[in-house]
Amino acid sequence: MAVPKKRTSKAKRNMRRSHDGISTPNIIIEADGTVRRPHRVNLETGVYKGKQVIEIQDDTE
Repeated sequence: MAVPKKRTSKAKRNMRRSHDGISTPNIIIEADGTVRRPHRVNLETGVYKGKQVIEIQDDTE
């Protein structure tokens, strides 16, 4: 069975774990105040990259 020859120092251990942290998700706030993730269609307005790509139906009937 393989056994480490030397103890891993705290610095080496922490360097290895430096990429394991959780980062906050990126959000984009549109001009009208709606929030969306980057590179995704805004489902409330149907706009992507300044173009209307989804027709939004009103359910007020």
